[in-house]
Amino acid sequence: MTGRIIIVGHGMAGARLAAELSARPGDRKVTVLGAEQHRAYNRIMLSNLLAGKVGESDVELAGAAGQAVDVRLGVAVTAIDRADRTVHTADGDRISYDHLVLATGSRAVVPPLPGLDPEALPDRVAVFRTLDDCRRILAAAEGARSALVLGGGLLGLEAARGLATRGLDVRVVHPVGHLMERQLDPAGGAVLARTLADLGVRTQLAVAATAVTADPDGVTLALSDGTELAADLLVLSCGVRPETGLARTAGLAVERGVVVDDRLRTSDPHISAIGDCAQHDGTVGGLVAPAWAQARVVAELLTGNDPGARYRPQPVVTRLKAAGIDLAAMGEPTPVAGGEELTFTDPARGTYARLLIDGDRLTGAILLGDNPSVGTVIQLFDRGAPVPADRRSLLLGRATGVPAAAPVTTPALMPDATTVCQCNTVTKGALVRCWRAGARSVGEVVATTRATTGCGSCRDAVEGIVNWLSAVDSVEVGA
Repeated sequence: MTGRIIIVGHGMAGARLAAELSARPGDRKVTVLGAEQHRAYNRIMLSNLLAGKVGESDVELAGAAGQAVDVRLGVAVTAIDRADRTVHTADGDRISYDHLVLATGSRAVVPPLPGLDPEALPDRVAVFRTLDDCRRILAAAEGARSALVLGGGLLGLEAARGLATRGLDVRVVHPVGHLMERQLDPAGGAVLARTLADLGVRTQLAVAATAVTADPDGVTLALSDGTELAADLLVLSCGVRPETGLARTAGLAVERGVVVDDRLRTSDPHISAIGDCAQHDGTVGGLVAPAWAQARVVAELLTGNDPGARYRPQPVVTRLKAAGIDLAAMGEPTPVAGGEELTFTDPARGTYARLLIDGDRLTGAILLGDNPSVGTVIQLFDRGAPVPADRRSLLLGRATGVPAAAPVTTPALMPDATTVCQCNTVTKGALVRCWRAGARSVGEVVATTRATTGCGSCRDAVEGIVNWLSAVDSVEVGA
């Protein structure tokens, strides 16, 4: 396709689409309009920034848009004129498009509590979603001794662990009876709570917040059981909501998110939507891997590189990215009728494993703590491969009888089809091919394959493979 493409949103989805379009041949003009003042950054790595493990420059997606893309930062789109195919910006500009892509993401939910105004939060209260949010939290944490986190989901726990790493006394308040209820069962949640306690993060469960009182000296959180908790800082992590205002006002079909089909087209064929704001087959995203897969499909369609490209959701693996905690959760949380359910719990060691199996295929799994089989379980789930006859091997970390996915002590024994980077679906074979094409460092391999640029949990594996490649004759690699 030639013509004018506008991408609204310069977050992880919008920046990836710009990069995908830039990487494909063709005569087109791509304009990215980002409401934030920052260059595109890796939102997943904000928990590491909060913990002080990385700096702001480390979370930037450097050069994400490529050279042939016009990126305009700090430019908010206020309206879409579908009849004229133009977008209106806050600075009074009108920009024409042949195709428009909405990558507006989502916004943090501020609970409707007395003492909280979503448009003007008190100085010592912050949500945890964007780089500016992270800056606000860090500013409030300076000189603080204690913090409360409202919400025991994935982001809330990452924020809590990050603040605890900075030396703050942290307590998580969660209205449900166990942590991360979307990914974990009660038993797994209990083990996670104990692990967090050992890391300096206390939890208060099955109790709702009823009001917030904040002043220059601190914050008080009132709870439904009549108690009150005081701290220097309150972080709100109460979920996110797709940013659909533009689409709804423009008359596009919107439910929880902007409704899209398998081609990521909205109810207007000249407008697509990807990432957190898009709703495909009744499901709204929220993770980076699906957003980037959607960006690839839209790029293939808009450039004509693959007119038959369609978005097909892949099994999602959720990783908790917090220092001292190794957690992977995937698939359905409840067993299939007639299926198998296997569990192993060792609370003292912070270990919990649960496998759900239908026939000889994994339908869900939770692995918390040090379990050498985590890579094997993820591969089995990702490929839909049969599990070994000895189920205990997966629970206890002694996987046997799985030649295609078994843990290995050297990359030489790792099958080329093994997915190393889940976020970008980068296999060991792709890393080897990149090396053979001339890459000679982790940075060069990352720049070419994009491995590690999602959640970052595969960094050690990628570095290990690159180190192995540098130590062997490239002619023998993969032989």
